[in-house]
Amino acid sequence: MPVCPVNCIHPRPDEPDYATAEMLYIDPASCIDCGACIEACPVDAIAPDYDLTDENLRFTEINAQYYEDPAHQGYPQSPQETSRPRIETTEPGPLRVAVVGSGPAACYAAEDLLTRRGLDVEVHMFERLPTPWGLVRFGVAPDHQATKSVTRTFARTMGRRGLNVHLNVEVGRHITHDELLAAHHAVIYAVGAPLDRRLGIPGEDLPGSHAATAFVGWYNGHPEFADTTFDLSAERAVVVGNGNVALDVARVLSGDVDDLARTDIADHALEALAASKIREVVVLGRRGPQHAAYTVPELLGLSHFDVEVHPGHGGLGGAYKTELVRELAERPAQGRDKRIVLRYLSSPLEILGEDRVTGLRIGQNSVADGPARPTGETEDLECGLVLRSIGYRGAPLPGLPFDEARGVLPNEGGRVVDPATGSPTTGVYAAGWIKRGPSGVVGTNRKCAEDTVALLLEDYLGGRLAAPAGDAGSLRELIASRQPLAFGYPGWKAIDVHERATGRNQGRPRVKLVDVQEMLEIVKRTA
Repeated sequence: MPVCPVNCIHPRPDEPDYATAEMLYIDPASCIDCGACIEACPVDAIAPDYDLTDENLRFTEINAQYYEDPAHQGYPQSPQETSRPRIETTEPGPLRVAVVGSGPAACYAAEDLLTRRGLDVEVHMFERLPTPWGLVRFGVAPDHQATKSVTRTFARTMGRRGLNVHLNVEVGRHITHDELLAAHHAVIYAVGAPLDRRLGIPGEDLPGSHAATAFVGWYNGHPEFADTTFDLSAERAVVVGNGNVALDVARVLSGDVDDLARTDIADHALEALAASKIREVVVLGRRGPQHAAYTVPELLGLSHFDVEVHPGHGGLGGAYKTELVRELAERPAQGRDKRIVLRYLSSPLEILGEDRVTGLRIGQNSVADGPARPTGETEDLECGLVLRSIGYRGAPLPGLPFDEARGVLPNEGGRVVDPATGSPTTGVYAAGWIKRGPSGVVGTNRKCAEDTVALLLEDYLGGRLAAPAGDAGSLRELIASRQPLAFGYPGWKAIDVHERATGRNQGRPRVKLVDVQEMLEIVKRTA
């Protein structure tokens, strides 16, 4: 957005609906077709209207409708000032900041710190896995390669002077929070939300019932889920949830294996999906399509699939998502051997089976008078696999307060606070999902991280941060004594080169390594 000479891309980060926007919109009335945004976009998500594919033509209508809303008119036509003032400080030595995590929020925080004019800064990034990028590597669906390309931007950050990357190092295990804070002026936690929310219904722990987080990690090659097994022998699977992850899972389960074979999906998942007997994937939502959490682009991503809308949707309203769902319902089947069924106004009541999942008891809902309410009608749906996709939540971190209700670090704008007193915990900050909960898309984390960094710098310049004990050398010695298998960014580049080279031989973006020992062997050979 800063590159646009006429300020025609909205909402901007400083505009009210930015945090909840599903996508950005280009004002057709003020755009001058200069192409600056196309060149600058890190994920190739912008295209001229004359160069859209048939699949993407619908976005011209979506884009225009945004500006037909009176709430989205009257934006200023001149670009706002984006340059930041030079930082003036008399503090001796560099500002030393630890960033825990290596996903989008962590990378955006590091980039903001390292590009501040006048600031002498030393950033140490800690990642418990041997590979960086967090949910971009392990959460984004394999058929969304354009989204994954944002790692090109993150790679530029990793190469900046002043950034020290410590991979295969777990904070809380190899180094404590207190030790980390003592070695830095400040610590930013950007560890995401790795846990899943539970349904709380009978039968949830039966074999064949899993969290979607485990399934996503499995097909994306997360080392901790590579050995998980999923029973794909039944003809029907049910995904409980109506968010983007639910649609991702449905697409992977019902996708063409030849198409998936051209992505970076994990080899073990590709092999299992090739042998899958699943022919129908039911996506279950407790409310109607107008209330679904998935975004319009994700819904449009179903255009290549046979999609059926269950007749018990209770009537489709006039919201835009509902209009798209109606079109999917009316579209003739394409003759594929697998289909996705969108079923609304339905809640899971019990997972059925004795020693494994054999079905799901569903309760019908009504939303005629507001919130979803059970009607008392139930139905047993035969299935062999149930995946719950009802939200992520953060995990408690050793030595830090935790908000159990929200699943985040308690914070005020990014400053971690003591929940008992509400006072800031000196030098401790949060960014990303562990700060605000699992909301937004990859780019949302940029504004989130920059807001946190702004507070950190305010505290630093105000003299409210304690000077670190020791130097970078003593920190490295401590890490080496606790985790001799730690390595830096050059080690990841060796893994990256290996994965890409293997992928080129197969016509794929990369072939992911899932065995940590194999990764460490590659790092060792290239050290």
